[in-house]
Amino acid sequence: MMKLGKVLSLTTAALLLGASWSAAQAGTWQQNHPRRAQVNGRLANQNRRIHADVRNGTMTHAQARAMHRDDHAIRQEERDMAHQDGGHITKIEKHALNQQENATSRDIPPK
Repeated sequence: MMKLGKVLSLTTAALLLGASWSAAQAGTWQQNHPRRAQVNGRLANQNRRIHADVRNGTMTHAQARAMHRDDHAIRQEERDMAHQDGGHITKIEKHALNQQENATSRDIPPK
């Protein structure tokens, strides 16, 4: 009976340790890294431009959907990259994401 109590105590301690480690990692994940902020800021700006073009009639809803799909894929790729690197992206990853954003941005009609 004594061994069972120790096993339960060790199991409980391991679960609590795992939960506190997960919480610490979540805090790291939520920090706003400058390269991530730059990429996500560009995506937000493109989103505003797309909505403005739909409102003023220079872009159809179908075109906007396609562009939003592209932006969503870029945003998901950014999240995946950040998840692999403890909440941040490398300079090379930022460059690759910016190249993708540039291609999408060129498809938005100029004002």
